[in-house]
Amino acid sequence: MLQATTRPPSSALSSHPVTRTQAQNLAQAHNTGPAQRPSEAGNASQPAPRYRGAGLILILTAAFMVVLDFSIVNVALPSIQRELHFPAAAVEWVVTGYAIAFGGLLILGGRAADLFGRHRLFVAGLLLFSAASLAGGLAQDPVLLVAARVVQGTGAAIVAPAALSLITTGFPEGPQRTRALGLYGATSSIGFVTGQVLGGVLVQYASWRAVFLVNVPVGVAAAIAAPFLLGRAGTGRVRRRLDVTGALLITGAVAAVVFAVSRGNTLGWASPVVGGALLVAIAAAVGFLAVEAHHPDPLIRIGLLRRPGVRRAYSLILLLGVYNGGEMLVLSLYFQQVLHDSPLMAGLAIAPQGVVGFTAGMFGARLAAKLGLRRLLVLTNLVATIGFLVLTRLPATGTYSPLLAAVTFVGFGTAGTAFGALVSASRGMADQDQGLVGGVINTSRQIGAAIGAALLPAIAIAASHGDGAASAQGDRAAMLAGAVAGGLATVVAWRTRITAGPSRPGRNSPGR
Repeated sequence: MLQATTRPPSSALSSHPVTRTQAQNLAQAHNTGPAQRPSEAGNASQPAPRYRGAGLILILTAAFMVVLDFSIVNVALPSIQRELHFPAAAVEWVVTGYAIAFGGLLILGGRAADLFGRHRLFVAGLLLFSAASLAGGLAQDPVLLVAARVVQGTGAAIVAPAALSLITTGFPEGPQRTRALGLYGATSSIGFVTGQVLGGVLVQYASWRAVFLVNVPVGVAAAIAAPFLLGRAGTGRVRRRLDVTGALLITGAVAAVVFAVSRGNTLGWASPVVGGALLVAIAAAVGFLAVEAHHPDPLIRIGLLRRPGVRRAYSLILLLGVYNGGEMLVLSLYFQQVLHDSPLMAGLAIAPQGVVGFTAGMFGARLAAKLGLRRLLVLTNLVATIGFLVLTRLPATGTYSPLLAAVTFVGFGTAGTAFGALVSASRGMADQDQGLVGGVINTSRQIGAAIGAALLPAIAIAASHGDGAASAQGDRAAMLAGAVAGGLATVVAWRTRITAGPSRPGRNSPGR
């Protein structure tokens, strides 16, 4: 879908660097004059697509299932809260637990796919995701449900980068890979919209448990079919050390921050528990930086994060995750608890946001070509901010209000910003850095979503005068917080300067 770039970024691209000598030989053999760049040489030697028809559909099905699980659970939260007697301030952990595990382990999952084999990790992730879905559907206790969601997020963190790297290594660079990645992105948008509506249907006509159990037959069938449609795991794996310590530290830091944010209004910001969680987060973050600086194969090369384009891109994506992840959760609760709509109607009311986002993503390359990337990023974040400001006038009673059409503004801003930030981060980067940059950007979005899913509902409850559940007044305050995040993203986009210089391989880069 990222047609504006030579090589679309992803969260788990697998690099195959070509040496300077090989590039020169290829140039001489084809009478092309100067040596080709590594990426161009790689294109000349890449085989035909390995996955056609059913194989690609299988990969897209796995991607669909992972994205679906973010939105399908939002609609079921009020039912889960009532049946399992969740405290109002804790029910968001059903979403947050999944998001923390997914975001914190996403880069590690991509590195593990390179180390142990993409096919093998793809199947293992599907089986783990399916087993956790079964456990979540059968859970009789809030703690068990949250634990199942954490394991489910771990499985998703294995499946998502493995699926992306199966596409990027299974399709030669160029139109075929661009088309496959475009289908991948479109599938993600459709999965988000479908989750809102399907969640409402399952909750209203079956049970909230069905939103978890529906994954089981799909995931198991996909895992069984994978060896036949995608082939067996190959032997050409990269032998590198897996930075498990770094992954555990960054995941612990994020978990501690989200815990402090979500419990601050309940326990008090001066509470020793909240203060201790913040100290743990700081210690884990410092430990992560120390480990990454000395690890032979770090989870994230810190020097790469200092590049202006990458730094601004992950800042934009982090803020996008905050306002988008929190907004979806707050609005799902608003429609059901304030307007007393059914879960199905709640899903249908939010679905236009995903539809408009899908359209914006499909036309992102054309908009960038016409406006320029910087103007596109400013426009999309400004539109999202305006949408949130309109939503600060949420009605306290009645049925669907025309004001709620403002969710389409947020949908346009979210999809356009995600597209523009990915292009900005990947532009000018060496091929061997594209996978790492894609992983950092995707992880930033998931971390932001985890924070947003804890922060915005906490603001909504705090502004509801301690009633134990959010009111229309509290939800308006949460939308104002979303507008603040969108405004900050607009400022970051305005200050963005898009550069095109290639990056240097770091000391841990392949091919150095």
